Amino acid sequence: MNELLAQLVSLQAIDLEIDQIDNAIKAEQEGLDIRISALAKREALINELQEQIVSEQKESRTLEGEMADKMDHVRDRQSKMMQVQTGREQTALLKEIEDAKKSAKENEEKIMAIMLSIEKLTVRLTEEKNLLKGEKELVVEETAKVRTNIDAINRGKKEKDVQRNEQANKIKANTLRKYNTLRQRRNGLAVVNVVDGVCQGCFMAIPPQLYNMLLRGDNLFECPTCQRMIHYVRLVEDKN
Repeated sequence: MNELLAQLVSLQAIDLEIDQIDNAIKAEQEGLDIRISALAKREALINELQEQIVSEQKESRTLEGEMADKMDHVRDRQSKMMQVQTGREQTALLKEIEDAKKSAKENEEKIMAIMLSIEKLTVRLTEEKNLLKGEKELVVEETAKVRTNIDAINRGKKEKDVQRNEQANKIKANTLRKYNTLRQRRNGLAVVNVVDGVCQGCFMAIPPQLYNMLLRGDNLFECPTCQRMIHYVRLVEDKN
């Protein structure tokens, strides 16, 4: 393997280790983000429950006011019963009284249903608040743990970054730019091996003539399909 190719292979090995470190940091943060997201959802649910309770309490007060008005109307009609002189007037008043009582009864039933709903909502609200309190404590602990883990991971990454810079400085600027571009466009793999004439980046066969040239290991070539830099590493069994 020529010197330039060896340098690129070494650089990629370091970059792949850095990628693993970045993925480990990402995994730590994503785990914490999931907990925080769940916390936010529970807080939103608690707000919804509180708003629903307030809304139903308001509706209950409205119904109570209407029921009181209707009962006042009943008493007013009942007092007028003493003053009527004809059967027709009496019948009309009795109907008004019955209708008002029926309507008041309906309001009372609605109020009872709302009170039952509020009771259930209040129980659930209490449960959700207790869960939220426990989850907040866990998130605080998890945040501290994740920060500690990420700090430890970053210390290792700093060492790799130094190695990376040292290795990158050994490579010509134009070749390094090409390598970095390939890594960005090819899922982190800019340099790949060829096995039995097949590129291990895109898993497409390369032309036989190119493969034969690769076997000599003295030049830098590109895969015709994915444009990655390709090289050949002799397998252990081939060395015997």
